[in-house]
Amino acid sequence: MSHATDCSCEQSLLETVRALRDKDTECVIYQTSMMSALLSGVYEGNTTIADLLTKGDFGLGTFNELDGELIAFSHEVHQLRADGSAREAQPDQKTPFAVMTWFKPHYRQRFDRPMSRQQIHDVIDRQVPSDNIFCALRIDGHFRHAHTRTVPRQTPPYRAMTDVLDDQPVFRFDGRDGVLVGFRTPQHMQGINVAGYHEHFITDDRQGGGHLLDYQLENGVLTFGEIHKLMIDLPTDPAFLNANLHPDNLDAAIRSVEN
Repeated sequence: MSHATDCSCEQSLLETVRALRDKDTECVIYQTSMMSALLSGVYEGNTTIADLLTKGDFGLGTFNELDGELIAFSHEVHQLRADGSAREAQPDQKTPFAVMTWFKPHYRQRFDRPMSRQQIHDVIDRQVPSDNIFCALRIDGHFRHAHTRTVPRQTPPYRAMTDVLDDQPVFRFDGRDGVLVGFRTPQHMQGINVAGYHEHFITDDRQGGGHLLDYQLENGVLTFGEIHKLMIDLPTDPAFLNANLHPDNLDAAIRSVEN
């Protein structure tokens, strides 16, 4: 007697992610869509915040219509908005691009003196010298300053991300406790993700934050870990299928919008 088994790609992906999550020695990054698609104006996706939280408890990204920055940690997801404020994301909100993982840091370091962004990155780069693997990092501490930006919500017809840069408001959070969430992505992944360091910040009261342009840590704790696996869920909608995902100026364009 034969039994029919219903199996979807989504179910298979979820089972694989959970299996990898449950292995003590392995971590995996789950990613929806690609950075080059976002750069090209693909600002709407079907992945919900509830979906993301089945893939990981830690990550970053954006929301549909490019409506603010996404930051996730400790099973919480917040929306960092264009006015500099923050609010808890709703389960049914959707994202066109996000990166999530089950955060399992392998390294921990406390800083009792001021450290610049570059100095902190140097600590990670010395511990994990290979640029061919991912790192996830988190900082809990008191920031002397955190310089952020957030692109305002867009409306159709969507412009390329490089064309909306002039509209992005910038903010400076001085003398604030907060949480930094970030990833270090290999240079060979540029376009698929954001090569180098990509970091978001939220204040300790969860009322403000954004995409980090620069910061200085007064004191705090850095935790980070290596990640050797990446899973990408590619969209099937016309906007993605028709997008130019490898323009000639891809590297310069991503650096201009992320730094």
